[in-house]
Amino acid sequence: MRRVMRHLALGVAAMAVTGSASVFAEEGQEGGSELDADATRVIDKVVTIGTLAEADANSALPLEVLSGAELANRRQGGLGETLAGLPGIHLDNFGGGASRPVIRGQTIPRIEILSDGANLYDVSSVAPDHAITAEPLLLDGIEVLRGSAAARYGGNALNGAINLIDGKIPKHLPEHGLEGGAEARFGTGDEEAAAAGRATLGLGQFALHVEGFRRASENYAVPDGFGSDKLKDSFSEGDGYSVGGSWITSKGYIGAAYSRLDSEYGLPGHSHKNAVCHTHGTDLHCAAHGGYGDPFGSSDDHTAKINLRADRIDVRADYADVLPGIQNARVRLSYTDYEHDEIDGPFIFTTYSNEVYDGRVELTHKPVSGFVGTFGVQYTEGEFTGINVNDLYEEFPENGWGFDGPSYHQTENAGIFLSEARAFGAVDLEFAIRKDWREIDVTVPPFRMQLTPEIEALYAPFFVVIYGENWKEVLEANSIETFKKRNPTSKHDPLSASIGATWNLDSDYSIALSLAHSERAPNIRELYAYGNNLATNSYEVGLTQSRRASSSFPVSTTDVLEKTDSLNLTFRKTQGPTQFEVGAFYMDVEDYIFARLIETDDETGSPHNYLLYVTADAKFSGIDGQISHQISQESRLTVFGDYVHTDMTSEDDELPRIPPARLGVRYELDKGPIFAEVEFIHTFDQDRIASYETETDSYNLVNGTVTYRLDPDAEKSTEFFLRGTNLFDELAYVHTSFVKSQSPLRGRNLVLGVRTSF
Repeated sequence: MRRVMRHLALGVAAMAVTGSASVFAEEGQEGGSELDADATRVIDKVVTIGTLAEADANSALPLEVLSGAELANRRQGGLGETLAGLPGIHLDNFGGGASRPVIRGQTIPRIEILSDGANLYDVSSVAPDHAITAEPLLLDGIEVLRGSAAARYGGNALNGAINLIDGKIPKHLPEHGLEGGAEARFGTGDEEAAAAGRATLGLGQFALHVEGFRRASENYAVPDGFGSDKLKDSFSEGDGYSVGGSWITSKGYIGAAYSRLDSEYGLPGHSHKNAVCHTHGTDLHCAAHGGYGDPFGSSDDHTAKINLRADRIDVRADYADVLPGIQNARVRLSYTDYEHDEIDGPFIFTTYSNEVYDGRVELTHKPVSGFVGTFGVQYTEGEFTGINVNDLYEEFPENGWGFDGPSYHQTENAGIFLSEARAFGAVDLEFAIRKDWREIDVTVPPFRMQLTPEIEALYAPFFVVIYGENWKEVLEANSIETFKKRNPTSKHDPLSASIGATWNLDSDYSIALSLAHSERAPNIRELYAYGNNLATNSYEVGLTQSRRASSSFPVSTTDVLEKTDSLNLTFRKTQGPTQFEVGAFYMDVEDYIFARLIETDDETGSPHNYLLYVTADAKFSGIDGQISHQISQESRLTVFGDYVHTDMTSEDDELPRIPPARLGVRYELDKGPIFAEVEFIHTFDQDRIASYETETDSYNLVNGTVTYRLDPDAEKSTEFFLRGTNLFDELAYVHTSFVKSQSPLRGRNLVLGVRTSF
């Protein structure tokens, strides 16, 4: 089955690429003839997350598009920091190097991060300290869909999807043969120095693109009350580049790009002493004994950091009229080679790697009885390693036997999906369905037996009696059998479906209702974790490993499937001086997977948590949105906010790390060469907490931006900008963070820079 699906996906991709070398149309182009106007009208756009130009304001789900000056002013070092503050989006921060967005109370792996419609495939879904491999300085736009996109992008998008729009593969020829831009900036709070540039050159029907960036920042400043003026190990530096090209005609493009990213960033709040933690039955024990060594003695003065390298190849194509009846074809192929080392002082404790091949093909048919829709296939094959690997600095012991080296988690996933849309008078109807087949196999690491002749002579008589003359082979076979039982093959076949309707009340107002059933298979860490997570100071036990930790824990099977039924109601006004979009949501989750705290151990002097992945039934509900009013031609006032409420219905407790309510106001002035913005955000306290959490105090943030444009009337110009965040230098802790108490938000920070385009 797996081989058949793989060949099917690759065959369709090849057909789409080779059979349509000269045709193109955006997904939004009209096709077919108009039907009876009294009954139906042809929907001229398929509602997808695709390119920035395809974002449809009439989607049944709230869709935020961040681009232009708004994106330029909000860009921070990480994607989470860049998006935090938008309605419904909070932050899961990990110092200055890693930050993940939180949408409606949930973060990765329940949010899918896409690169122009293709999955990103870094390892940010495995642990919160792993950075999302996207540089905001090189993005043209960001699309954020709040609500389930699982029917199109799989179960990891059950709570939303974020699509990163870049220009590394040109989709159009430069208007004057050459276009590009550059930006340089300096930050006071972390001594940030960053620069980025890009250029696209047109040569006949070919377009060549090159871009790159360099960013470096020191430990960032934190407000009074934290205990120090700088957050240790919050530094970050990185550089990267992309080289791409495409063949473009009036109807289509096909192109490819190679991208490289290198990064190094610190892990604040980390304690190396976690390396000695292990379980004794249901208890966590963190004292060094019996082979659990502490390479540093008792010192935590060294730096803990991550060294990251990521190489990626993308192939993209968009064509029209590929086959009879096909309006548009989209191809996304990618190869990702990712690796990072978690370094503690002079030692490498863990190495993560992820090598993934992915292919996705979408075919959009022309109107049939008023319906316009997209059929797609996706095949993914990857090899991952990193969890349960610690203490790489230690050599295989003399006079020992066991596994030497990491195990690899080999994943194959095949998916098919279909979406359709049609208008019935004033009502736009859309539905989608996706089926996946996923399998994870865990490879057995190499088995070694390293005994000195003296020790072997001592052991041999006893082992011969127990295992026979071939005792070495028997020990190896028994070890392998035990490993396979503890790391069973995992198979899942999630099914997701959604239906939505948008009622266009008039040219200004619309109300939309969306219903979705989403299924998500647990990720590798949720399934197989068994050991220390050095960055979060925790010892983690996955769903398949609970019985291994203790026979008193219930046996968790590999077929756990997180199932979510959700309802979204969106009310929007898109015209006139007053505009708004407000979304209300309700989610009923069966077998919600999360890490429950069993106990905290303080034997080493640093707290270490014993986390057991479990399931529980839960409900999410809330509201988010914003309303804007154009006060005058030059000024606009916006009020925004969000609220999430959760209930664990299967037990008397609360879910951990749920964001508190938030309310904000923003004033913008755009007059002549000057653009100015100031915003105030109040984040309420969070006292609705899990039994093992602590409450988080409320805080206020004041941010502002001033931009001066040298030529405000020109389409492309040079501008100088000053961006200030947390201007009143308030100490703030993020409740959604795994290292909340060790990693507060940045203190006052001023970013001065210049950007230009040509």
